[in-house]
Amino acid sequence: MQYRNDRYGNPISLLGYGCMRFTKNAGAVDLDKAEKEVMTAIAGGVNYFDTAYVYAGNEVAVGRIFARNHVREKVNLATKLPHYLISSRAGMETKFQEELSRLQTDYIDYYLMHMLTDIASWEKLRRLGVEDWIREKKESGQIRQIGFSFHGGTDMFLQILDAYDWDFCQIQYNYMDEHSQAGVRGLKAAAAKGIPVIIMEGLRGGRLVNMLPETARSLIAADGHGYSAAEWGLRWLYNQSEVTCVLSGMNSLAMVEENLRIASGAAAGEFGEKEFALIDKIRREIDRNLRVPCTGCGYCMPCPHGVNIPGTFRCYNEMYAEDKRSGRTDYFRSTLLRHSPTGASQCVGCGACERHCPQAIPIRARLKEAGRELETPVYKAAGLFLKAFPMW
Repeated sequence: MQYRNDRYGNPISLLGYGCMRFTKNAGAVDLDKAEKEVMTAIAGGVNYFDTAYVYAGNEVAVGRIFARNHVREKVNLATKLPHYLISSRAGMETKFQEELSRLQTDYIDYYLMHMLTDIASWEKLRRLGVEDWIREKKESGQIRQIGFSFHGGTDMFLQILDAYDWDFCQIQYNYMDEHSQAGVRGLKAAAAKGIPVIIMEGLRGGRLVNMLPETARSLIAADGHGYSAAEWGLRWLYNQSEVTCVLSGMNSLAMVEENLRIASGAAAGEFGEKEFALIDKIRREIDRNLRVPCTGCGYCMPCPHGVNIPGTFRCYNEMYAEDKRSGRTDYFRSTLLRHSPTGASQCVGCGACERHCPQAIPIRARLKEAGRELETPVYKAAGLFLKAFPMW
């Protein structure tokens, strides 16, 4: 296993274990199966484990596995504060103490504000006293490092990055999201500030492995490296020195063993022209299934009426390049679970965006198409509920 350092020089394994996707039977985590996979990962050098309050049953499972095998002091444990469920400082403390109990520990190595989507989410927590609360937890040793996980656009990520003295951050990043979400700009901005970056969705939840078009699979099979689709995606990430750790939601021994092998052999800067060229070809094959040829460049932004244009098109494309449920879920999370909604239906057809689009996309027409498919009755009902009962 290879390691890259956190902000204070502590080694973090290049491969991290994302515990959200433990195998479940009848809704409950298959503890024995998960234990074998987790312990195999630890034996292979993995020392970073990521879970969250809202991953049903996962914190409890992680706590039991670590306690049964007496490995708590050998690993770094990351979990998250569900700010969207909190309306007071007392609420922070209640959720945190519940997490310590579930995890059978008295401290968290890496604690995150979960799923910040815009600066308003952080400002809400500040008004509730989160900065004093964090300081007290760090002074007591109950929290060792503080960070945030992010879903949203690059500009908003940069605002949050500058809003506090973070120890680390976690972003969605992969070769299809190089210029969306926090993107490569966000990755490099964090690295420039000395802030380690933990990567989630490095393979888009396995969709860059299991849902590739046949033409992309053929390109990978014909290439002389002999890499699998997963290995290409992971090596693309490990090639970037700004990436500290890549989380993988491993739920089989075969997956654990493959990922351990890749993380032991990959290196920053190993890609050359041929490797980047193959990734570009794979991207183009995936893009053939896209509904809108949006590159996520952001020239159309800001929208005077608040529409997240690149984000909407990304989710619309995801519906057809991957699957409809994931696209709609991503859209709900990135446009509605925020202080100010940014959905396609807010478009008034002013056309300001189209004057700046280098791809000459008929943005207004495509936003209407996207809105019809992304803003389902469930989405609209949720919007009404959040308007009546805001989370912040």
